[in-house]
Amino acid sequence: MALEVEAWFMDDSNEDQRLPHHLNPKELVSLDYLAVVFCFVELGVLYWKLNPENYENDPELSKIREERGYDYMDLLDLCPEKVSNYEEKLKNFFTEHIHKDEEIRYCLAGSGYFDVRDKDDRWIRIWMQPGDLIILPAGIYHRFTLDTSNYIKLMRLFVGEPVWTPYNRPQEEHPVRQKYINGLTHKFGETIKAH
Repeated sequence: MALEVEAWFMDDSNEDQRLPHHLNPKELVSLDYLAVVFCFVELGVLYWKLNPENYENDPELSKIREERGYDYMDLLDLCPEKVSNYEEKLKNFFTEHIHKDEEIRYCLAGSGYFDVRDKDDRWIRIWMQPGDLIILPAGIYHRFTLDTSNYIKLMRLFVGEPVWTPYNRPQEEHPVRQKYINGLTHKFGETIKAH
């Protein structure tokens, strides 16, 4: 099991979205880069490595949920056999968008990719594998796809009742996007290490 999430800058190929899309040569991205302040724009992506085999009784997961107010949870099996209109849903997930709230995902099985934009509008691909919990801040441009395994089981966490409304790019004038660009530096303020 990897000790921390794997992430890298992506190429601009139009090949199958489920492929890794590494640059040549590969350019990996550290956890510090995902969380640290860059000028006035901060990515603000948070990450924990947990034990997916003990998610129902994990004190660390309970602590994260309590500290961040995540009082709603559901599980999602995403694969062709379990999701109606699979190809259409995957296409929707892969359309670049923002949300008004954080997006919290905990990988319990399988694997997939979250792509986020950095301050220079470059794509960073984050490979979610069992045990990876990430939090994408409200207002960050992102998208999701499965990898070639075509299967992932995710825990989705929310504050209150779940709302999953994507706002497709461009959203530069959206108040949540503006807050992300201008205000999150003060909220995080320091590099956040992997747990």
